[in-house]
Amino acid sequence: MKFGFALPGRGPLARPDLVIRLAERAEALRYDSVFVTDHVVLPVSMAGSRYPYSPTGRLAGGAAQDYLEPLAMLGALAHATRRIRLGTSVLVVPYRNPLVTAKTLATIDQLSRGRVILGAGVGWLREEFEALGAPPFEARGAVTDEYLRLMRLCWTADPVTFEGRHYTVRDVHALPKPAQRGGIPIWIGGHTDAACRRAGTLGDAWHPIGLRAPALLLPDEYAEKVKRIHHAALAAGRDPRAITLTLRCPMQVRSPRAKAAAGERPLFQGTAAEVTEDVRRYAAVGVSHFVFDPTVPDLRAVLANMERFAEAVRARLPRRRA
Repeated sequence: MKFGFALPGRGPLARPDLVIRLAERAEALRYDSVFVTDHVVLPVSMAGSRYPYSPTGRLAGGAAQDYLEPLAMLGALAHATRRIRLGTSVLVVPYRNPLVTAKTLATIDQLSRGRVILGAGVGWLREEFEALGAPPFEARGAVTDEYLRLMRLCWTADPVTFEGRHYTVRDVHALPKPAQRGGIPIWIGGHTDAACRRAGTLGDAWHPIGLRAPALLLPDEYAEKVKRIHHAALAAGRDPRAITLTLRCPMQVRSPRAKAAAGERPLFQGTAAEVTEDVRRYAAVGVSHFVFDPTVPDLRAVLANMERFAEAVRARLPRRRA
């Protein structure tokens, strides 16, 4: 199994120096990956949109907060680290010109010597689409599919010719190619039926976020969606076994001195033994790469949690190539 951390892109810890410090510590503790997140602007009013990973439907912290640009941060992380994989979780694909995005990611992959992962999503914030002059919100799924196909072509073919409904380009050189042979791996975010189809037909991995109810994917629900992904892969003539299964979720290994909180225990939050068992439950349905979110915006607490997981949980679990 492999383990990574989602770095803070917004909130009290969203300072470049702190983000880099967390990534360096994750690398020193032999984690496999770190991920950055994506928003470009946050509208004052989000009345027409619902955040899909919160029971309230609202983005924590509101709109008036710093939000670090993910591709710029990946460039800094490529310089600050040497081994750990660097990903987006997730990049909102329709927000950016696909040729420019492909070029930027290929350059960062060269800078990092082949460590980039493109976690890709369609987006949920209608008002942000409008502010950016992005393609129509209603077309975001089809646009994402097309842009991803074009980006993959930019990474694997030369010259590049692509004719689609939303983007057309003829006979251009898109160089340099990424350092990774076959291009940068694409992890498809989301847990809707459309996201499952996209993972099966286009993705190198499925990368859903499991937060709190109603968005949490329990192991049996996760397994049902994997069946849909595999069905879509077979229909597209792809090998379902080649699609890596991942999960992103909040994680907290409780200190031996700390008392358990009242009420039902959230998955991946508890004693080392409890968190270990949660990992094993999801590993049993195929998850091989876990990406963890901090549960509190406190630097010392996040660093301590990284260490507790590495020492008290990861050591109990098998390591395998994902």
